[in-house]
Amino acid sequence: MINIPNALTLLRALGVPLFLYLFLIADKPVLSFIVIAVGGVTDYLDGKVARALNQTSEFGAKFDPSVDRLYIGAVILALASKDYLPWSLVIAIIARDVILLLVVVYQKIRKMPFLEVTYLGKAATFNLLYAFPFLLLKDTNLIGPWCSILGWAFAIWGVALYFYTGLQYLYRGLTSNSAVKKGR
Repeated sequence: MINIPNALTLLRALGVPLFLYLFLIADKPVLSFIVIAVGGVTDYLDGKVARALNQTSEFGAKFDPSVDRLYIGAVILALASKDYLPWSLVIAIIARDVILLLVVVYQKIRKMPFLEVTYLGKAATFNLLYAFPFLLLKDTNLIGPWCSILGWAFAIWGVALYFYTGLQYLYRGLTSNSAVKKGR
């Protein structure tokens, strides 16, 4: 279903290959920054617009977090390939997402309702989506050092929330089965 929020999410999805081209091939960190920043803004706006216009949908509820994972995955791999992020952090973030993907598969097989994204989960993604654009500008004259500090501040907070919410989702995803069996 195409509506305004889903169109914003689609715009964010189309930004992934554009970012990868600008950052990895064209070597344009400022333009890459703009693409990621627009992606972060659309991530914020799609949910706000969906609720304000009463255009929430089951498709949008699944599409938006999928695009978030795609965006985060592409950006962290690109940043790590140019030594902007340590590979250990990238592997940990990807491992968290793979584990939660397995929880979703488990829920689908067991015909369980999927977990809803929590406010903290959204805050974690928000922090990561805002950290990475600033990290792109770390080598820029004048503002680079400040962007690096700001980027790492968002990244540290975002990663902490990302793993904390990952543990919450894992626990809720695995224990919701016992609630279903007991008829709760």
